[in-house]
Order: sequence, then structure tokens, then C-alpha cells
Amino acid sequence: MRQIITLLYFLTALSLHAQVHIRTNLVGYQPADHKSAIAFTDLDLSGEFQVVDVSGKLVFSGPILPAKAPGYGPFKNYYELDFSGLTAGGQYQLVIPGRLQATSPSFHIDPGLYKNLPDVLLEFMRQQRCGYNPFFDHVCHQKDGRIMDGPIPDSTYVDVTGGWHDAGDQLKYLITGSNATARMIMAYQHFPQVFKDQFNALGQPGANKIPDVLDEAKWGLDWILRLHYAPGHLIHMVADDRDHVGWKLPMYDPSNFGWGKDSYRVAYYATGKPQGLGKYKSQATGIANVAGRSAAALALGHQVWKQKGYDPAFALKCLQAAEDLYRMAKQQAGYQQGNSYGAPYRYNEDTWTDDMEWAAAELYRATRKPSYLTDAKTYATQTGELSWIQHDTSAHYQFYPFMNIAHYALYNLVDPAFKAKLAGYYRNGIKQTLKQRAGLNAFQHGVPFIWCSNNLLIDLVLQIHLYEKMTGDKQFSAYKLNMRDWLFGRNPWGSSMFMNIPTQGPYPRDVHTSTWALTKKEVPGGLVDGPIYYTTYQKQIGLQLTHADPYAAFQNGYVVYHDDIGDYCTNEPTMDGTACAVFFMALFTE
Repeated sequence: MRQIITLLYFLTALSLHAQVHIRTNLVGYQPADHKSAIAFTDLDLSGEFQVVDVSGKLVFSGPILPAKAPGYGPFKNYYELDFSGLTAGGQYQLVIPGRLQATSPSFHIDPGLYKNLPDVLLEFMRQQRCGYNPFFDHVCHQKDGRIMDGPIPDSTYVDVTGGWHDAGDQLKYLITGSNATARMIMAYQHFPQVFKDQFNALGQPGANKIPDVLDEAKWGLDWILRLHYAPGHLIHMVADDRDHVGWKLPMYDPSNFGWGKDSYRVAYYATGKPQGLGKYKSQATGIANVAGRSAAALALGHQVWKQKGYDPAFALKCLQAAEDLYRMAKQQAGYQQGNSYGAPYRYNEDTWTDDMEWAAAELYRATRKPSYLTDAKTYATQTGELSWIQHDTSAHYQFYPFMNIAHYALYNLVDPAFKAKLAGYYRNGIKQTLKQRAGLNAFQHGVPFIWCSNNLLIDLVLQIHLYEKMTGDKQFSAYKLNMRDWLFGRNPWGSSMFMNIPTQGPYPRDVHTSTWALTKKEVPGGLVDGPIYYTTYQKQIGLQLTHADPYAAFQNGYVVYHDDIGDYCTNEPTMDGTACAVFFMALFTE
């Protein structure tokens, strides 16, 4: 039987290599967009491709052009199909005529294609909530947590309920939670007209006169305030990899942190020093990353809740906490990392000046205290172009967040000369991605295939967009849209990287989450980790595919992606990646 299955896969692969495969944006395009599909095959193509409408009528044709760079194997030839000249609204398909005619999945051209998608991503965020979870209509982890490494006796209870489960697991990190909170607030600040009010503060159906994106952000703000349980004190992480005991629903958690199953979980105090109960200790040197980024989130919360009059008392509470956290961060410069217990995996962030720049800029905007602006400019210069961009590989979350959004936050607060410097940091980084990566592959994909490559791609698109807002320079516009389109199917596998987007698929279905494993319910909106280097995939502990790979013919020795619950490296949706994608998705509603 095994020999028969192997033969069938071999014959299928031969057949696929004799075909032409077209990859395009499955969601579709806005009329003025740069529109480019990729075709690949072992055949030699020439002539013209066609675009037809739903009736089969020819509406556009253009030359089949050899791609300027090779693709990610295993196919011999890659071609670019540019149909930017087609601007009329409608539903279409790309066709490559000939003996082996190839047809793309259908797509739309419509100015309003993306208008509802930012709110779709919030569906996944609500499903990640810890405390009361509206997806399950249950409360969970009501005993978070018992403090460790703090100035009070170990195992003292401190209320750190709330926040979000990080990914397919149920850990909670200030490293990611602070960034997710701040990014959703910034998404609202830039696109207030985009977000609807269809849910209440608990995430239940029903309007409450506050946009749903702010309800979600406040879930994060409230949690940050609990972690900052007293002036001068901060907790940065709840639970550790003892969480990883198999598939489990949050309302009954069989993991045991020393107080029995489904009981108290450890809450790690932000000491700024190496932590961890097992041999894989963190390499922490300070707390400025988590304290600074949390200060930025709270300062942003203060701005919105005060300006909109939602809750002036809450706004003041956010500002007071932000200023205290900023003082703490200045006193303990350096970075706090995630902790592990028995596994070598953790969040290895080792940058922090970008977070201090962000905090200082937002605190200056909130208070107009000159010292904050002075600090922000100092930290901006210290940070410069520091990024993952210069590296083809890095430790997990080493350069986090994956873009320095602080340069944009500071931009409108400084003089023209300093503005030029900030814009230059963004521009130089974007150019480096083009030269080092995007210009070397047919898809014009500009990020390294490290763990969570999709998160990096989201932030590179954001960096280009914010650079355009700062300068008016549109030289990278086509590049930005090609990378957006990668996330929606213009990639070797022809799959979107967002759960249930577009609704007709293909999109990640067999995702690495307990929700899917145990309920078989899909949760729209989650952004999966994305493709990784094949060499990285090979090295992962406990990674085992659970079924035949539908994308087997498109895998190669360089980069892989699997729609398989067993692949926690490429097909696990993450809370912080999805939160950052809320801002990303809103860009395309303009």
C-alpha cells in the first residue's frame, strides 16, 4: 500500500509540473492598484495572457514576461502577468491560452474590497481573550497568578487576569500584549471611520458606542494596568512552557505550575535579570523594552480615551501609569526576555531604545513636557535603522517589534532636519530589503523566512506605507502591494495567510490551535506564522505533519509552508501578528 501511495504522489507531481500555475491576490484589487500575478511551470511560455469577466468576455490582455528573478523552486520557469491597466470593477479570471490552458481563481476589482476586513481580524482577537472569553462564553484562568522573583514573597497572589492567550498556547506575555494593544489604538487613530461598533466591552454582540477595535485595545490596557500592580512594580509574563501539555480548551487547563491542575499560574516579575526555572534561562539585561512599550500603549490609551471623552478617569489612570513605567524603564535600561521552563524556545527580544523612543514620543504628545521630546530624539538617533532587515536569520523575536513605529510617532513633533533623518531610516531599510531579498525572487518577497515571517511582512508593508505618509514618496508602492498580495495568495502555495480570508479560500484551515483541534470551529481573521526556511523547519522539536501535504508539489529545499495542525512553525495563528495586521488591513480601506 505504501508503494502505491508513493507512486500516486510521484505521478501527481509529474502532472503538476506539466501544468501552468497562476498565483494572484485571492481577495482582489482596488481599481488604482498595481496588479501583478505570477505564473510558474516547467514549460516555456510566450505570447499574451488574457483577463476575462464572469461571462467569459475578454476585457484585457498583456504580454507574458519572464520574471526578473527566479522563484522558490521546484519549477523551472516563472513569469509575471501585469494587468494594472485593468481598472473597471468586476469579477475576473486570468487565462493563459494554449494546449494546456491555465486559469486563475476568480478575483474582484472593487474599491471596497477591504473595508470589512479589519473588523474580521478582531474576531480572532476576541477568541484569544483570557478571563471572559466570548467565543466560548466561558471564563478561564481566574487564578492568574502567583508572583515569582518579585520584591514580595514568592507565590504571593497578584491579580493578573485578563489579556490574551499568545497563540495556539495559553501563555500571556507583556512583550507581545503591549505591542498588540498599542498597534490597535494607532490603527483607530489613523482610520477611525473604518471600525464598526457591533460588540460590547466583553466581546458580546451588541453596540456600546465605542468602536470594537477600542474595546479590544482596552482589554489590553486593563491587563497592562494589572501587571503594573503598584507604582514601581511590573509583571511581564504569566505561565511558561509547562502550559504545553497537549490540546486543551481555556476553561479547563490541565497544566500544573506547582499548585495543581487548572489552578494558579506563575506570574514573573520584571527583574531585568536572567530568569527561568530550568536550564534555558533568559538573557535579560533590563526592563526598558516591556516597560517602555507598555508606557507607549498607555499613553496612546490616554490620548484616545481623553479626546473622545469615553472615560476621563480611565484616561488619567493610563497617563499616570505610563509616566511611572517610563521612569522605571529609564532606571533599568535594557531588555526583558520571555522565560522558558523546559524547552529552548522563548521570545529573545534584545532591543529597547525603539520602545523608549515610542514611549517618550507618545508621552510628549500627551503632556507636552519638553524632556520627553528631548529623550525621544536621543533614543531615535540611538536606534537609527536597527532592525531584522540587515539579517537573514535571527533569534526568535530578537528584533521586536518588527518595525520601529516610533520613528513615525515622533515625525510630526520634530523640525524638518530631524524629520528628514527619521524618513531616511525608513527609506534606507526598505531599500535594503529590495536589494538583499525582494529583487532576488520572482514574487518580490522582501523578508527572511524566519519564524513568524508573515509578521515581518506585515510590518514591512506598514513601514512603506508610513514612509509614504511622511514623505509623499511613492517609489515603493508596487513593492508594497506585491507583498500585500503575497499574504492573500500570490505565493508559491496559492493560499491566503489569514484564516477564512477570503471566504472561498484557499486559506489556512488545519491550524495549530486547540480551538480547531477540539471543536473543529474556524475562527476568522487569524494570521498564521507563515513560511520558514526548510533548514529551520527540519530542526524543530516535536514537529510532525499529520496528513498528506496538499502543497507537496510546491515545497522545495529553501522554504516551506504547511496547512497542517502539526506544523506549529508555519501554521499557528498569533495574537500579536493579527493585532498588527489590523493596522495593516486598514491601510487598504482608503
